[in-house]
Amino acid sequence: MAKKRILLKVGTNTLTKETDQISRGKIEDIGRQISKLKDHYEFIIVSSGAIAAAKQFVKLEHNGQEINVKQALAAIGQPHLMRIFQENFRELGLFTSQCLLSYSDFEKPESQENIKNTINVLVANNFIPIINENDTVSTDEIQFGDNDKLAALAAALLQVDLLLIATNTDGIYTKTSITEGNPKTIARVNDIDELKKEISLEKSSQGTGGMQSKIQATTIAQNASIETWIVNGLKDNFITDAIDGVSNHTKIKA
Repeated sequence: MAKKRILLKVGTNTLTKETDQISRGKIEDIGRQISKLKDHYEFIIVSSGAIAAAKQFVKLEHNGQEINVKQALAAIGQPHLMRIFQENFRELGLFTSQCLLSYSDFEKPESQENIKNTINVLVANNFIPIINENDTVSTDEIQFGDNDKLAALAAALLQVDLLLIATNTDGIYTKTSITEGNPKTIARVNDIDELKKEISLEKSSQGTGGMQSKIQATTIAQNASIETWIVNGLKDNFITDAIDGVSNHTKIKA
């Protein structure tokens, strides 16, 4: 049987466990789950966290715009982030590879074909592609989306079976339940327009996305006939628990 393909998007809040540092424990948790599932699923990861990784090591002096500093931090932090993934995954018998992309790559047919061919070869040879936006030349993720849109575009291009977006809540909550102080997860969604009425405009502490960018991502995925799950990445075993149906999370149907 062919393996099902999952694109896992992990944002900065998940990777830092809402602190100021990348959590090796969280990356190990992700690797351990992938190792457990690898006989039946193949994984592609879209990961933020380069800027957070850099902040652990450096404080830049600057006279320019804040966005330029963030781009420089991303350039410093990306190798550190990949090293942490590589070290933790290797101990679990998993091999990693790095793919830096920008939104313009998804607009050119030749680039699309190159991305698809390269990642398919990596996956076929048991290397897990870890995708991040090329922040040195592109600022979209830094300013707007925390890689949610990038994950959805990649999911559509690579024809995955499931887009799994890890965030810091148990999926998307009903607006009424948040107001009442007792958050209740929306378990299943067919109509994204109805879902838009429930979402909060707030953004997470470390990330740049918030639920708005996740709705945009799920719209792209749904248009490509891909189901999206929004799960709580702060919890241990968040991937396996979602697949086993034992966690509260939001499923947006294809």
